[in-house]
Amino acid sequence: MAEIEGELRVVCAVISDQSGRYLVARRPQGKALAGKWEFPGGKVEPGEEPSEALGREIWEELGVAISVMGPLTEVVHHDNTSCIRLLPFSARLNDGVPRAIEHEAIRWVSPQELITLDLADADIPIVRQLSTLP
Repeated sequence: MAEIEGELRVVCAVISDQSGRYLVARRPQGKALAGKWEFPGGKVEPGEEPSEALGREIWEELGVAISVMGPLTEVVHHDNTSCIRLLPFSARLNDGVPRAIEHEAIRWVSPQELITLDLADADIPIVRQLSTLP
């Protein structure tokens, strides 16, 4: 898809563990969408490849290194003030224990619990996509 002027490119990591749980993070107070749960990630900087941006963001936000496994279907989300192109990637932790550096909280959740969370709107199509994967 072509990039839209004024569109914000954002990456997120869909990190799963050996038990099939997903790592989610709650946005902190004082930021947009405070209190909403999301897959961790952040903005792609100019000239940065999305997978590189994801590795950088996860290190900054969770203090761990990841292996990017592959892209999932991107999501274009419009609200009253912005357009976000969310580029999700399947990922695995390399080592270490993630910690909430830039989030209010992080936690591992089962697929059943994932659908009950108060998710950021742009993350909802990713959760739907995960329910159709083998």
